[in-house]
Amino acid sequence: MTPDENFKKLELQLPPAPVPMGVYKPCLIVNNFAYISGHGPLLPDASLIHGRVGDTLNVEEGKLAAKQVGLAILSTLQQKLGSLNKIKRVIKVLGMVACTPDFEQHTQVINGCSELFAQVWGNDNGVGVRSAVGMGSLPGNIPVEIEAMFELEEQQFAIYPQ
Repeated sequence: MTPDENFKKLELQLPPAPVPMGVYKPCLIVNNFAYISGHGPLLPDASLIHGRVGDTLNVEEGKLAAKQVGLAILSTLQQKLGSLNKIKRVIKVLGMVACTPDFEQHTQVINGCSELFAQVWGNDNGVGVRSAVGMGSLPGNIPVEIEAMFELEEQQFAIYPQ
């Protein structure tokens, strides 16, 4: 099945593609790579999930927030590329978790996004390298922010005689 078909099978709703909250581009294409700026847990009604993991949110709620961030990233990719099928593989995910100083389950939280990507692109292409780190705070009191890098399917370039 294609990534678009895999996503449809999940019966999940994409939020609207987020608009920049500062001076940056949500997605930048360079050569065969798509770089995604930090995204937050955007809901289908365009509101954000708020809170701090280990305080107002537990691990499962944090994991759901990370999944919602993954959906926001998919929305940006869909808007920029027109199809998730244009993504060859996940290269890198950096997950930041706003949490209490004693919280130690950052990887469990960011699994919410990583598991979603694996469901869309499969275990080989949907799982890349990853970092999951704790933060004292994140913009707007969001619990999770994630940035990512994707490899695009090879583009067909016209070859002109020299």
